[in-house]
Amino acid sequence: MSTGGPDLFVICKSCGSEVSPYITECPYCGNRLRKRAPKLDRDQRVAERKARRQPPPILTRLRRDEMPGIRGETHPYATGAVIAASLVGCVLWQTNLGGADGQLAVFGRPGGQWWRLFTAAFTYDHVGYAFISLVAIGLFGWLLERRHGPVAVLTLFLIGGVGGLAATTAVYANSLELGAVGAALAMVCAWSTPDLLTLRAGGDVEGDLLGAAAIAVAVALMPLAVTDASWVADGVGVIAGFAIGLPLALLGER
Repeated sequence: MSTGGPDLFVICKSCGSEVSPYITECPYCGNRLRKRAPKLDRDQRVAERKARRQPPPILTRLRRDEMPGIRGETHPYATGAVIAASLVGCVLWQTNLGGADGQLAVFGRPGGQWWRLFTAAFTYDHVGYAFISLVAIGLFGWLLERRHGPVAVLTLFLIGGVGGLAATTAVYANSLELGAVGAALAMVCAWSTPDLLTLRAGGDVEGDLLGAAAIAVAVALMPLAVTDASWVADGVGVIAGFAIGLPLALLGER
């Protein structure tokens, strides 16, 4: 049994003779014992072979359901599609390509042209209005899509944005309505709901609620700057955001 020191002899597998551990061939039968003689240290002991350094592991993307309780990395496809469609709507409105002024906006109650509610939600005629709304949709839509997936983002956009325009046309029969100010507020409120519930329970939050509140105020005050936004759409967006954000927050906790 080895005690940590060098072996006194090795057994030749060919003839079974005891031979020195420092030779490469058996002196009795000539059998090859090793490829090369072992290296000796300063004390004439067999130097221990150093283990080869293993390269560090390469971390790959976390796949969906790979680790229980941790959501895999996802791309904000739904949020990106909304932003891209909104930019296209802005270009079409500004250039009036194909008579966009008469095809995209909602003038009063749409009647049989209900599809205008959808096109108007992706159209802006004011740069400041488009910038603030799309920044809010892009930022909080991306955060929500990472947390809950694309269906939640599209639902908030449809109810807050398109639903806000529909409610506005029902209240104001002779108004021009553009943009998705309701969708922007809905996403801000839905994202803030889990942190607000945590604060109510006396816990600490990691999200920037003050920054979210500042963006929400800037979006909500858009009706003061442009006539295309309305307070009715603001109200629909806030209600939709908290109404959808509450079950999403409870689902996320579970």
